[in-house]
Amino acid sequence: MHCWKTINVQKLYGHDRIFLLSMIVVFAVFSFFYIAINVFINGPISDSMFPLFLVLFLMTYPMHKLLHFLPVARFKKHLRYDLIFRFGLIPTLNMRIHEPIVKSRYMLSLMMPFIVINSAFIVCAMTMPTYRHYFTILLAYHSGLCLIDLLYVKHLLKTPKKALIEETAKGFEVLIPVSNGR
Repeated sequence: MHCWKTINVQKLYGHDRIFLLSMIVVFAVFSFFYIAINVFINGPISDSMFPLFLVLFLMTYPMHKLLHFLPVARFKKHLRYDLIFRFGLIPTLNMRIHEPIVKSRYMLSLMMPFIVINSAFIVCAMTMPTYRHYFTILLAYHSGLCLIDLLYVKHLLKTPKKALIEETAKGFEVLIPVSNGR
């Protein structure tokens, strides 16, 4: 195996640019989805479940991380977790795999939270229209959280199909088999 490419989205785009893009995604998703759902669903909205909204808001990030973990759960012996505080007060959990895994499984791990959680918020907004504003806020917030995962997927789509992905301190290394002319 040799390293075909190292991908580090944080270095490539910069933390500030990623944060700004994430905020743009949050506002764009909220604006588009809130207008779209109100075109199809007419009726009153209610604030009666605000405490539940807060719980869901706080649980979105841990659920996001759990859904990243599920596709790579069989590699749990090779996982390492780091708790990092962003801006000195926002705790973030980093999960690193110290064994190369197939690109498709890694991409599934990156996409799983986006697909599952966003789908759940959309379905909830449609089936509980009285609380559609809460689910629209949650959808927008989670879409902003998923931006960095989507950036990694964008870069991984351009890599060879049979590649393996390994996480290092430098970023994600895309490994491809060395052929000996056979």
